[in-house]
Amino acid sequence: MNKDFLNIKGKDITTGKIPIDVYKDKETTFKSMADLMVDTIKENNAQNKKTLFIVPLGPVGQYKYFVKRVNEERISLKEVTFINMDEYMDDDSHLVDVTNPLSFRKIMYEICYNLIDKDLIMDEKQRIFPNLENIEYIDKVIQDHGGVDICFGGIGITGHIAFNEPPENGESEEEYKNLGTRVVKITEATRVVNSMDDFDGAYYLMPEYAITIGFKEILSAKKIRLYCFRNWHKSVVRRASFLDKTVAYPVTLLQDHDDTRIGISEELAD
Repeated sequence: MNKDFLNIKGKDITTGKIPIDVYKDKETTFKSMADLMVDTIKENNAQNKKTLFIVPLGPVGQYKYFVKRVNEERISLKEVTFINMDEYMDDDSHLVDVTNPLSFRKIMYEICYNLIDKDLIMDEKQRIFPNLENIEYIDKVIQDHGGVDICFGGIGITGHIAFNEPPENGESEEEYKNLGTRVVKITEATRVVNSMDDFDGAYYLMPEYAITIGFKEILSAKKIRLYCFRNWHKSVVRRASFLDKTVAYPVTLLQDHDDTRIGISEELAD
């Protein structure tokens, strides 16, 4: 592995295999993400077209800007569907309860859905969270729409998108790209990093399992937009864009996608 990735700085960071856009700071990064969400919906609404996004619960800073524009500009979400990327599980067969402070369903409602004016919000059936019962339904929604319009997300410490960790079962690149929504075991590295925000580093309290959309769903998107802003993302974004393609660092597989971009805050470029 090239250990000089951290020496790629300034304008050179934009010269990798996945285009990188540099924003002033993390709030500008979040706002850019929200603006792309809103502007795409407005454009589709104007053409009487439906909108389908895959959306994350990490990053989350975009939602306050998204909610503000939707409410202030009176933008209808009636023809919009959001598919959330993932959700924690208590074990390999039960979702965490929606009352759990870690529940992505709970958080998504608190920071987004509950804050949008009722006359603008999409129907409940258009707010999709993966679970063991709706895997085929998610596939059908995506197929009926002709693919996802935009997949939004971040990049995890192991190069994972959603909870698509490096494969444990020796999948080839093509096999990995065809993995759909499923239950996965979360790596200890991911649990440690995620615990820094949620449990002050008590990684042993973090769930060991999650249900996640797969690369099959992610790669169906016409556009993929990933956003990074944490200090440890300095290594992550450089590996994503400059490392040779490998299932051992899943985000690198997006180097083959026709329209993937990574947005970062300025400090990550230095």
